[in-house]
Amino acid sequence: MFARRLDRIAVVCLLSLAFNGTVLQYSTALAQKKLSSIRWKMHIINDQSPYEACGAADFNGDGKIDIFCGDSWYEAPTWTRHKVREVPASGPNPHYHEDFSDSPLDVNGDGRTDIVTCNYFGKRVGWVENPGGDATTPWTEHEIDTPGNMETGELVDINGDGRLDFLPNTGNVVVWYELTRQKPDVVWTKHDLGSEGAGHGVGVGDINRDGRVDIITPKGWYEQPQAAAVAQWPFHAEFDLGAAGIFIHGRDVDGDQMTDIVWGMGHGFGLHWLKQSTAADGKRKWTKLKIDDTFSQVHTLVFANLDREGEPELITGKRVYAHEAEPGATDSSVVFYYHFDRSAAKWVKHTIFHGDPAVNAPSDAKDRWALKDFPRGSAGTGLQMSAIDIDADGDIDLVCPGKSGLYLFENLGR
Repeated sequence: MFARRLDRIAVVCLLSLAFNGTVLQYSTALAQKKLSSIRWKMHIINDQSPYEACGAADFNGDGKIDIFCGDSWYEAPTWTRHKVREVPASGPNPHYHEDFSDSPLDVNGDGRTDIVTCNYFGKRVGWVENPGGDATTPWTEHEIDTPGNMETGELVDINGDGRLDFLPNTGNVVVWYELTRQKPDVVWTKHDLGSEGAGHGVGVGDINRDGRVDIITPKGWYEQPQAAAVAQWPFHAEFDLGAAGIFIHGRDVDGDQMTDIVWGMGHGFGLHWLKQSTAADGKRKWTKLKIDDTFSQVHTLVFANLDREGEPELITGKRVYAHEAEPGATDSSVVFYYHFDRSAAKWVKHTIFHGDPAVNAPSDAKDRWALKDFPRGSAGTGLQMSAIDIDADGDIDLVCPGKSGLYLFENLGR
């Protein structure tokens, strides 16, 4: 009896070794394959577009994915421009425009995709109604709220009800908006979490792995309670990210079943991640680690599975001239993607676009912002990117807006 039991144990061990060996070989082969960069083809959608937000969806119901950016939507597949609203320049600098988010959502339930937006100088959250009909019929903006200055915002299912909510980055307060009614009238419900964690940057992730989405800020994280709509969200001031880009991502980077944090510096150099671990006293421990510090003005970050294998890749780049004078403001515009090699515990960088150096900044700050000083054809990542299979060929493409134009990067595979 004892001998037969040892035989069974030996067989199980051999099978386990064989299986683990197969997994190890597959993981090694996948890591080696990922070292080969994906090829990209850049398409100029509008090199005169100054808007820094974009959204991609089927706006005219023909089954093709179009692009919305600023004052216009661009009809696939020829990218014919249809101007449908006025977006004024505002603030002390005329090269900022009151369009800091273009997030696609059917807000009023009529089957047509609208746009949820926000702006900085007007301090307004709103939605822009798609009227259907003729391609150039004006779209009307409806105000939702005026919570404060906002650099951008994103749609995410915060309360886990299967419907997208809008999370803006409001510097003075942390708020999110729930679409609670579509008909007969559109109703948005505001959830105000207070100002304790407010700052430059916002994001989400299940920090404590309880199955509920928490809200991450540069100063810590708000823990979602069981009754998200009515209960107090406890704030945990466990870290300080500085002037973070938007979005801040909470995700398990290294596969240890703990949620880490990925973010970039919005007005300086640096792309980083915080590794979560457990300290000796049982409390959460955060360790800051570098991803890349060769470029500045990281304002938007997206995770998407670009190669349809393994974990999603991190896509980001430089916001062209986030401000007129700050570290790296006139450096080359760039778009990169990164994959985390878990076997080597390191990030591997791949170039999607690397532009020529920007025109040297003139001594007159006003001249610095002249349109001629933005190199046309210099793509950046603006305040939003769209990662979507825009040409229906089975892989993820990228739409990148910014002050230097609107561009599509077609994924050509390896």
